[in-house]
Amino acid sequence: MGKSKKSKVRGVGGGDDLIDSSDADSVGSSSTALSDLSMSYATEHVGSQEFVLDKYIDALYEKRGSTREAALSQLVDAFESFILHGLVENKYATLLSLFNSSIKKGSTKEACLASRAIGLLALTVGAGSSSHEIMEESHAQLSRVLQTWPDASKMISALDCLAVVTFVGAADLAETELSLKAMWDVIHPKSGSNVGIIRKPRPPVLAAAISAWAFLLTTIGSWRINADSWKEPIAFLSTLLGAEDRAVRMAAGEALALCFELNLLDVSFGEDDDVENGGTVGSKSKLFLDMQALKAKISSLASNLSMEAGGKGADKKNLTDQRDLFQRILDFVKYGECPEESVKISGKRDVLRVSSWSELIQLNFLRRFLGRGFLKHVQENGLLQDVFDIKTDKAETLSSTDKKIFRSGEEKGRALKLNKDRRLAQCTTRTVVVLRVSDYNSIFDLLDFISGEEECRYVGLGRVA
Repeated sequence: MGKSKKSKVRGVGGGDDLIDSSDADSVGSSSTALSDLSMSYATEHVGSQEFVLDKYIDALYEKRGSTREAALSQLVDAFESFILHGLVENKYATLLSLFNSSIKKGSTKEACLASRAIGLLALTVGAGSSSHEIMEESHAQLSRVLQTWPDASKMISALDCLAVVTFVGAADLAETELSLKAMWDVIHPKSGSNVGIIRKPRPPVLAAAISAWAFLLTTIGSWRINADSWKEPIAFLSTLLGAEDRAVRMAAGEALALCFELNLLDVSFGEDDDVENGGTVGSKSKLFLDMQALKAKISSLASNLSMEAGGKGADKKNLTDQRDLFQRILDFVKYGECPEESVKISGKRDVLRVSSWSELIQLNFLRRFLGRGFLKHVQENGLLQDVFDIKTDKAETLSSTDKKIFRSGEEKGRALKLNKDRRLAQCTTRTVVVLRVSDYNSIFDLLDFISGEEECRYVGLGRVA
């Protein structure tokens, strides 16, 4: 891909003062071009769309940080608004390299946009070797962000991105566990030989980390689970039900509901318990009792939160949301009632329905991550349609004109099939059919009817008064 001479030097966000006036003019024209070209997606052909995409990519090589931010913003907007799989399948490696560079060297705003762009890129290319490469190449950079504890917005963007790229690209449990651990280290940081003062995440970061962790946890259902390894995380999450921040309480509640659904609190006893993993029946019994105590504690806290009274100046909407959530959690824990939710996708018939905590958590996370692009991706992105098992009505995704043509063709096809079935039924009973030429618009329609009946024997053809 060709780059201008001025874009050969790849600088970082802080190099604005090194740009001469001619460079500034070039940057200004690039920014204007990005704004003007953003509308062409809706009207131009694929070739023009690819031209626009290349303009955005070229702008990411510019020295001025604001230009790179503008390009990233336009790319994020394009990824949200359109399904660009065909345009990025041969460019994803270049895009990924540029996005990672922006996370490493750019401003906080640039890093946040780049993290979001990587997540959208993974959702666009879909499951497979390309998304696995995206996960592998971005994991180290995203993990470094989570370890250095920079600006809260940068951490939240990195958490969301890591969750999405692992959700799409992870090939096995080991890769998923690696990301789960990175997120858990944010949720519950511990001291160690190489760690100084234990840092406490701010409520927005903590809520985002729990949400990302739970989103990834939805994917482990088919893998073998050892209840003993989940005792500590579940116990810590239960303490967060008493957190001052409502968003943290709600995120912890959803994560715990998922743990119940995945049976992470259940302890099974087998014949080999006395020797398996060096354990004993006594230790297994203790684990069982500990888990039962946790279940009782979580149920009690969920009951209290479902009836929490609002104090003076309380946010009534968020309070109502909390009550509803914990009532659903309580109903599930006590009675096994699964949560149900539906989202209208398009038209009258296409509705996305979820009926488990795993599905609900996936829906809420992806809906929040994709924002205004959620419906577009659910309608046309094969990955999301597979995740939610959606079979859309093709006509509902077409324009009004194309919809009429599509449905007209469908109706004509149905009419032809009904006519053929009717004629075949008449033939199988060996009924003598008398045709009236006057019933047909032209002799050609009549001949077309007769030529289609290879299995029929017509006794005669004549004009009937």
